[in-house]
Amino acid sequence: QVHLVESGGGLVQAGGSLRLSCAASGNFLTVNVMGWYRQAPGKERELVASITADKSTNYADSAKGRFTISRDNAENTVYLQMNSLKPEDTAVYYCNADIWTWSVGGSRAYWGQGTEVTVSS
Repeated sequence: QVHLVESGGGLVQAGGSLRLSCAASGNFLTVNVMGWYRQAPGKERELVASITADKSTNYADSAKGRFTISRDNAENTVYLQMNSLKPEDTAVYYCNADIWTWSVGGSRAYWGQGTEVTVSS
């Protein structure tokens, strides 16, 4: 069983900052790509940022220059530092990780339960 547990969401004023965390736990061998997605009301889920095990990063255009993704491989944890937040960043943020488990005999994607971020104007 693999679990992704997120924390760090909340209400913040425009221009403020939040730091999201997501820790993977359970019985697995390796955690490969980890990432953050978000889904605003009435919209599809979209990639915000991702990071490989060797810490190569990828950002959505909307996140570039404001958000920073990082990870602690020893703790199987990924972070998303969000600065200069805008009302349009309001969404539920989901952690995603590609994890190799013995039970599957390979890698598959796992999702966290989501953490809500609300940016007021």
